[in-house]
Formats: sequence, structure tokens, C-alpha cells
Amino acid sequence: MRTPHPPASRTAPRPATASDTADLVVIGAGVIGAATAYFAARAGLDVTVLDRGPLAGGTSSAGEGNLLVSDKEPGPELDLALLSLRVWRDDLAEHAGLWEYEPKGGLVVAATAQGSGTLATLVRHQRTLGVEAVEVSGDELPGYEPLLSRELVSGAFYPQDAQVQPVLVVAHLLRLAREAGARVRTGTEVTGFRTSGERITGVDTHRGPVHAPAVLNAAGPWAGDVAALAGVRVPVLPRRGAVLVTRPLPLVIRHKVYAAEYVADVASGDAALQTSPVVEGTRAGTVLIGSSRERVGFDRRLSPAVPAALARKAIALFPFLASVPALRSYVGFRPYCPDHLPVIGPDPRAPGLWHACGHEGAGIGLSAGTASLLVGALTGQAVPLDLAPFAPERFDTSPPTEEPQEEPRAPSR
Repeated sequence: MRTPHPPASRTAPRPATASDTADLVVIGAGVIGAATAYFAARAGLDVTVLDRGPLAGGTSSAGEGNLLVSDKEPGPELDLALLSLRVWRDDLAEHAGLWEYEPKGGLVVAATAQGSGTLATLVRHQRTLGVEAVEVSGDELPGYEPLLSRELVSGAFYPQDAQVQPVLVVAHLLRLAREAGARVRTGTEVTGFRTSGERITGVDTHRGPVHAPAVLNAAGPWAGDVAALAGVRVPVLPRRGAVLVTRPLPLVIRHKVYAAEYVADVASGDAALQTSPVVEGTRAGTVLIGSSRERVGFDRRLSPAVPAALARKAIALFPFLASVPALRSYVGFRPYCPDHLPVIGPDPRAPGLWHACGHEGAGIGLSAGTASLLVGALTGQAVPLDLAPFAPERFDTSPPTEEPQEEPRAPSR
């Protein structure tokens, strides 16, 4: 266990100027911070975004850009995914081309009779909550993906699933936020919180303070460290994932395709390595192959067994991939919460502090709904979802979890 962080900074403030005051400080220039900055600036709030690294320098640049409802079991996360889908499709529709929004749909496949039954049950439950899903027999699967293995038993098609280019999402949302008056400061590390009594009134950085009545912790896998600076516990841990990238191909895979066991792996709390096949094409022609999950702190050293397992399972879905070379692989850290729900909303343990973190591998898709909810709550509007399941203080009654390993030079917030 590491030494606890010192309490929030209480250094005497220097005289404020227009550049070091804001209505909202956002810690983290990833997709969650960018989306919140965009909606907050559009709502008339004076916003400053801070990140100790570059834009999208952490988790947001290491994902596949999926906007999914198919992998969500009934519950608060599925509710948030459906809300996010509406925000992507409606509120952000005019900008969809900027980040290559592609509503290509998702195809979930089962290789065994047991997996087929489990998938059919999930589909029935999801449908009652507004998810569009079409059950697909084994004989019908080639109509969706002609190159799929003929050994698969059944599947389900989800027309609401989509894909974006995540780095473009971050870059353009922050550009649009700046056009609405927001400020974005990269290379600026938050070193502490400013307080008046028990209330947070801003942050300290190595470049000086920024005063604000509201501070949002959107620091991805490093959100636990940011929360600790304010003296509160948010047990976000890094969960490492790897993706293989093939050479460019003609359009041969039409949808996001993944095995039914992927849903169970996402919901698992196991720290050991798990791999389940996830395969999809991109506009550039490359095929992305995932997915792996393991909790190893911030260790980027990837065992050869991981890409080998990813390749083997992808070939089981699409046999033609056996002759396609992989050009590279990349690694990222998903912000994992022990109960598999993100942390969203105000923190009553540190008034003035808000959180938007712990979305694990769903952060790109859930960012739009998360930001919409946060800005509604920040501006006193009625919000369409109950934030109670995502409350940061819910962990006060939970047993401690292991701390993430240090990564002194990680491109975090």
C-alpha cells in the first residue's frame, strides 16, 4: 500500500486573473473530459481543461472507438449506453463526420449450444429495455458476414452499435469547446486542491492555481490518484488491454463481430489474463483484433502469449485471417471499477469535487451520455437518469482494493 496523498493544498491564493478562474475545471483531456468541456461550454459555463500530457494521451488513444449497447447487461450501464446513443445520434449528429461516425452495427456470435442459449436470454432481456436486436441462426450468419466460420451455432445482430475514431472525437470536441470559450491547457499537472473550509475551490498546478467552484475528475485510470489528492477514495484501477492491427485490406468485415463470451469477460473481476475475440474493420482498411484484459498495474510489457491468443481466437471466427499479417499491436489501460459501473456525479465527501471516471472499456461510447448528465446536474437541470448507482461515495462501505502501480511518466491527467 502506498503512502496516502497529502491533504488538499491550502496555500494562500495569489490575486486571480481572468485566465486562472473558471466555473468548471476539468482534469483530463481524454474523451470524457472533452465531451464534458464541450457540453459545459455550450451551456454557458466558463471551462478550463487541464492535462499533464497531450490531448487523448491516455486511454482514449488506445481504444477501438466503439459505441455499443450489445455488450451491456440490463442495469444502470445499459441505461447510460442507451442515453449516450441518443446523444451521439441527436445532440452530436451535426458533427458526426468529423470523427468518422459509422453506424455499422454489431454481430455477436456463439460457438456452442450453451453460448447460444445464454446469448438468446440476454437478447430477450435487452429488448425489453429498448435495445434493438435480431436473433440470427447459424445458417443466416453468412448473410451478415460471408467470411465467418461455418462452425458457429448462432448470433445476434445489434443495428444500434456504431464506431468512431476516438482521437478525432477528443480533438474536435475540444476544438468546439474552445470555440465556445473554453480553455485547454496541456502539459499542466494538477498537484493539489484548493479549499475553503471543507469545500473545494479550485486546483493547484505546477504552473499556478486555477480557481473554480467545481472541479471534475476525468483522469481515466489515474482518477484514483486525483481523488486521493482531495482526501477521498475512488478505487479506479488500470486494466491492461491489447489490440492487434492487420495490414490494410479491402472491405471484408462489415460489422463489429465478437464472441458471446466477451460480455462475461467484461463483467468479470478476475485480475488474470482473459482474452475473447473481437474483430472489426476500419475505414483505413486495417482490421482491429482484440480483446484482452488483465490487471497488472501500469506495466506496458506485453507477453507474447497475449497477441498469440488474440490471433488464434480471431482466426477461429474468420479463418481467412490466418494468411493476413499483423503490422503492429498497441496497449492501453482501461479505468476499471470493482463493481463494473462508472463513477459519475458530485462527491459529498469533498463538496465542489465531481467525478466522471471508471468507465473501463466503454468510455468512448458512454462519454456523450456521461457528459450530458454531468452538465445537466452542474447547471441545476433535471437529468434523465438517476445518478445514485454511479455515486462516488458508494465505495465507502466497500473493502479496500489493491492500489495501482506507479507510472511516474505516464501521459495521464
